[in-house]
Amino acid sequence: MSETKELQDDEREALVSIYEGDSAFKQVNAETYQYKYGEEGNKSLLLEICWTANYPNELPTFNLETFYNRNLSRAVKDSIAKILQEEAEQWIGCGMTYTLFECLKDKLDELLTDENCNASDGQQMIIGTTNAQLDAAPSNSDSDDDGGTNEGKDGKKDAKREHLTKAQKRKQWDRVDSKGNRQRGWNWVDIIKHLSQTGGKPE
Repeated sequence: MSETKELQDDEREALVSIYEGDSAFKQVNAETYQYKYGEEGNKSLLLEICWTANYPNELPTFNLETFYNRNLSRAVKDSIAKILQEEAEQWIGCGMTYTLFECLKDKLDELLTDENCNASDGQQMIIGTTNAQLDAAPSNSDSDDDGGTNEGKDGKKDAKREHLTKAQKRKQWDRVDSKGNRQRGWNWVDIIKHLSQTGGKPE
């Protein structure tokens, strides 16, 4: 067994022992470890450390691009990476995963501010705008192909259907059963009402 492999085995055993019972810690595989900081929500982050083949004689890789960190701004991710890089360079040749996980704990309040943890709000607005434009595009192309006259009328009808009041929607819902079928006899003629309007058969 190589010295590097032996160092990794010793550190792996130590990490499992130290973080036993800590739900924030997760061993993804033999070379990848995660630690979750803060409570789940905006002010929280997930750090993933991956060992290379020559670790700890070279720096591990740090992954902050997980879906869990979607709310973190690029600036705070860069700041975390810089802190980890500077700390890790002091421990080359030694097991450093525990030290790297712990070094962020004292800096959480400084790193996870409201401003740094709401990066996705602007992205969501941009995505929503883009989708709205894409949805509108087919309608415009259809109107050009059909000459615009009939499509304009259909467009108005579609708009009316999309903007039904609650009462109108409720009335439409009451007309069908749970499977979307109309009730039996919905189009039957009211005989008494019909005869009262047309008159009886002459004798």
